[in-house]
Amino acid sequence: MGYSKPDKIIEITVENGVKKTKYSVVQTMILGFEAGAFIALGYLLFIRVTGTLTGNLQELSSLIGASVFPIGLILTLLAGGELLTGNMMAVPLARLSKRVTSGQVFRNWFLVMVSNFIGAIFVAYFFGHLVGLTETGPYLEKTISIAEHKLEASFLQAFISGIGCNWLVASAVWLSYGADDMTGKITGIWFPTMAFVAIGFQHVVANMFVIPAAIFAGHFTWLEYVTNFIPVFLGNAVGGTVFIAMAYWYAYKKDEPNYLVEPKVIHPMEKTRAR
Repeated sequence: MGYSKPDKIIEITVENGVKKTKYSVVQTMILGFEAGAFIALGYLLFIRVTGTLTGNLQELSSLIGASVFPIGLILTLLAGGELLTGNMMAVPLARLSKRVTSGQVFRNWFLVMVSNFIGAIFVAYFFGHLVGLTETGPYLEKTISIAEHKLEASFLQAFISGIGCNWLVASAVWLSYGADDMTGKITGIWFPTMAFVAIGFQHVVANMFVIPAAIFAGHFTWLEYVTNFIPVFLGNAVGGTVFIAMAYWYAYKKDEPNYLVEPKVIHPMEKTRAR
């Protein structure tokens, strides 16, 4: 099970960040839809596995649910997908390395955010609402309980929770980039993702599924969702950009001049004129 050291992972991550900004709008939207749906399916699995637990098992429901939730991020990173929280680490790192512009960073975030939302809402509406997977018996109770817990957090609490979430999720993405085979990538993704879910941190894309699922069931409002979305989005951005991208860039690459700046190609005619 081969893996790369952090100073090598940062180079791999930069290249991935650059690659993400070069996708067409259609590519980004398709891959963003897939990632939003994958994360939603992971959360749906969480609800279906833990919704009927009773007795002593109910006390372990957070850990049991957290152990199956990572399937969403595994599918995103291995099958293919563009996830906002991962891009909040990889694309800013490419910006710090002067490989992309700030405009490209925010354009990528916007497109991925919209497409993640469409994918998550698709799963919440068609599988959760129309099929009824989040709206029957104990599963409805679980969905409402989770959404209520997220919505009752204050702006500051949701913001800080968002930081903790993407500190771990971005770490999972970082580890997956550093692994050389599928087993190593799955292991690297699984444990940090399981940790953020078990702790109860807030993930902006996961919330795109569970809160709308509760709304479709007749609970809460879209305005309440928006008041949660903003601080969680900002917290996730800080967690991925500051606590992973900037931290490792300053630790490993800050003092390397012109790190990864693409060399200027001089046309032969310019050389002639220079003479």
